[in-house]
Amino acid sequence: MIEAFSFGNIVVKGITYSNDIKIIQGKVIPTWWRKRGHQVGIDDIQDIIDARPDILVLGKGKPGMMKSTPSLCEFLKQNDIDLIEEKTSKAIKTFNRLFKQGKNVCAGFHLTC
Repeated sequence: MIEAFSFGNIVVKGITYSNDIKIIQGKVIPTWWRKRGHQVGIDDIQDIIDARPDILVLGKGKPGMMKSTPSLCEFLKQNDIDLIEEKTSKAIKTFNRLFKQGKNVCAGFHLTC
């Protein structure tokens, strides 16, 4: 599904995106902005939560600067959603593997720092 990644760019199904994205049930949601920049809170991924995934993969950027808030981690745990946070290059591999396996997985990818 995700074909390529370089700093600031990601290619999904032949389309290049230059802003952070989310993937929900196989659909790309372009231009993902977070209220606090490098922090991911519940409000930042409400559409993902509403999709009720079993797994959420967060790509934290090339060097891994983006992080989920403690309240988000606790919320996901309480709602039986497994959280995988990795540098974006690794998170893409994880997402692709889980998606190809037919897992109920959603994702958010930070493309820069």
